Amino acid sequence: MSVKGAVMVPHPPLIIPDVGRGQERQIPNTIDAYHRAARKIAEWKPDTVVVLSPHSVMYADYFHISPGRSAEGNFGRFGAPNVSIQVQYDTEFVEILSREAEAREIPAGTLGERDKRLDHGTMIPLWFLNQYDTKYRVVRIGLSGLPFSKHYMLGQCIQKTAELCGRTVAVIGSGDLSHRLKADGPYGFQEEGPEYDERIMQVMGSARFDQLFEFTEEFCGQAAECGHRSFLILAGALDRREVKVEKLSYEGPFGVGYGVCTFEAGETDPKRDFLRQYEERIQREAKEHAKSEDAYVKLARRAIETYVRTGRKLQAPEGLPEELYQNRAGVFVSLKEEGRLRGCIGTIAPVRQNLAEEIIENAISAAIKDPRFDAVEKEELERLLYSVDVLGTTEKITSSEQLDVKRYGVIVSKGVRRGLLLPNLEGVRTVEEQIAIAKRKAGIPDDETDVELERFEVVRHD
Repeated sequence: MSVKGAVMVPHPPLIIPDVGRGQERQIPNTIDAYHRAARKIAEWKPDTVVVLSPHSVMYADYFHISPGRSAEGNFGRFGAPNVSIQVQYDTEFVEILSREAEAREIPAGTLGERDKRLDHGTMIPLWFLNQYDTKYRVVRIGLSGLPFSKHYMLGQCIQKTAELCGRTVAVIGSGDLSHRLKADGPYGFQEEGPEYDERIMQVMGSARFDQLFEFTEEFCGQAAECGHRSFLILAGALDRREVKVEKLSYEGPFGVGYGVCTFEAGETDPKRDFLRQYEERIQREAKEHAKSEDAYVKLARRAIETYVRTGRKLQAPEGLPEELYQNRAGVFVSLKEEGRLRGCIGTIAPVRQNLAEEIIENAISAAIKDPRFDAVEKEELERLLYSVDVLGTTEKITSSEQLDVKRYGVIVSKGVRRGLLLPNLEGVRTVEEQIAIAKRKAGIPDDETDVELERFEVVRHD
């Protein structure tokens, strides 16, 4: 037995008639497609239905798999407490899936349960499915803040677990598309909104799952989508399988995109090993990038690789450009992996005797001391991209109008609290966003206006 197929579906509460009270009639194509998707699952006669929900318990560094034997929920928070869903969990599947994830060093399991009740991202697909089939057990999985590759790998674990358990499995990738399609929508309009929806429907509508990795996290954030990680896990569950895809519908009248597709698994297809292809591309791009690194970035790379591999701090080598020995300045070293930040530590003003030592110290700190991330492992070194920002002199300013997100970094201060944000960062478009992020880094309340502002320029080496 194995994964028989999967469906991509949205989860607008108003699609439930007792919640929508007529509003659901504005998305007739979505409703019709949902029924077709539910009937398709029922045709597969699954023993187990794996539901991937953005509204289940979610952690930054862990996939939560719902524990226990059963759970229930209702639509009370949406004004329809009489509409309820009950499920029986597939406890054996959950246990084996957790072991498979551990074996692949994917942080996933049943720890950290905060709310046993079913979420609407789970209940809405099952409300439709229950009209055609109720003879199944459920595995409910929350998403995480981990890299896209980890989500795909978890999908591969679902496929392996289905084989080990001898289960016929259907996977439901629950997720709305962009929430920024219209000015009067829930998050307003952003140009990335319709662009995300067009791209994701092309990708999912053709089962080109390799292209899921080409969306950056910054782009997804600007689009305010909630399903991309669900779709990555879904894709991983169909890894190396032929896929018969049907793109059933797309609508977005309320400012949120709703897409429905079905994917029926076929024979083994070695060419569809998209994670391996992606990993090879990441390593290839890192090698190509390394060929063009200047002395500043090469020094940061060498400092990190030396420390991670040997535990020893690199001493400033001979043969560097003279300014690295003679000049002093604040320096930030940033690491990226799979297009996402992997570490960033720096100094606003110089604290060491020259730029070379400043880079070495801050590079090592970015790799092992950034509190937002685990320390860099040896296996990651060939995947990392590095940048070094050398800060110019800071100057106090009296107004945010003196800032420019592309040209100037900003320092926001209130008493002893001080937050810095570098200039020209992907996803930061306005001065207001720049100041807000710097405030959060400093622990200054968003509504605090009595703050001091400083600006600075940088020379970026990448």
